[in-house]
Amino acid sequence: MSESVGTQVGKRSSSITFLTIVTVLSLALAGAELLLAVHYRRQQVAAETEKVAENFQKFYYDSYVWQKMKWLGITSEQTPTDNWSMQEIIDEIRPDYIIEAGTFNGGTTLFYASVLSYVNPNGKVITIDVEPQVADASKWPLWKQRVELIVGSSVEPRVTDHIAQEVRDKTVLVTLDSLHTHDHVLKEMEIYSKLVTPGSYLVVQDTNLNGHPVLPQWGPGPMEAVQEFLRTHDNFVVDRGREKFLLTFYPGGWLKRVK
Repeated sequence: MSESVGTQVGKRSSSITFLTIVTVLSLALAGAELLLAVHYRRQQVAAETEKVAENFQKFYYDSYVWQKMKWLGITSEQTPTDNWSMQEIIDEIRPDYIIEAGTFNGGTTLFYASVLSYVNPNGKVITIDVEPQVADASKWPLWKQRVELIVGSSVEPRVTDHIAQEVRDKTVLVTLDSLHTHDHVLKEMEIYSKLVTPGSYLVVQDTNLNGHPVLPQWGPGPMEAVQEFLRTHDNFVVDRGREKFLLTFYPGGWLKRVK
C-alpha cells in the first residue's frame, strides 16, 4: 500500500513539475511576443515621427520664414530650434572663442556673442566672410566688444593661419556656414577640426541640402562633406541629441570631438 502511495506521489510530483515548466515556457513566450510587439511598434512610431519631421522641415524651408528671423533686429537666417541648441552648447562648453565661417548680416554672430557674454567674460566670436554686410550689426556695442570680423575666404592661408595663432591653447567651438559645396565644406572641416577642443563641437550647417531633405537638385554639399570627413576622423561623432527638437537645418551636422 505504501509503495502504491509513493508511486502516486511521485507521478503527481512529476506532473506538477511538467506543468510548471510548461507554464514558465508559455509565460516566457508570451513575454517575448510582447517585447517584439513593443519593439516593432517603437520602430514604427520612430519611422512615422521621422517622416512627419521630414515633411514639416520641407514645408518650413519652403515657407522661407527662416529668412525673416532676427536677433536684436539683425537678420539671422536660422531656425529657432538650431539657435536654441547652439546656446545650450555655448553654455555647456563656455568657449574662449567661437569661430563662425559665414557672417552675412551678422545677426547670428550677435546671437552667439550675446550668449557668450553671459557665460565667459572674455569670450569672443571670430567671424569670417568674403562679403559681410554688417553695417547695422557692427553698430551694437556688443559687436565692438565681442566680435572680430575677418574679411576673406575661410580657407585661405592668410585667414586660417591668423585664427590658428589667435586661438592656440584656448577652448574653441566652430560652426561652418559659408559656401555650401562639398569641396569647400570638406576643406573647412579639415582645417578647423584641428582647432576644436576635445569635448567641444564642429557644427556643420545646412546639411539638409541636396535632398536631406530639401533642395534635392543642389548637388553634393555639406552632408556629403560630413559623411566623407567622418570616414577618416574617428575623433568626431555625430551628436543626435542636439536634434531633439526634430526641426534642424543641420541633420547629422552636430559633430562632437571625443578625443
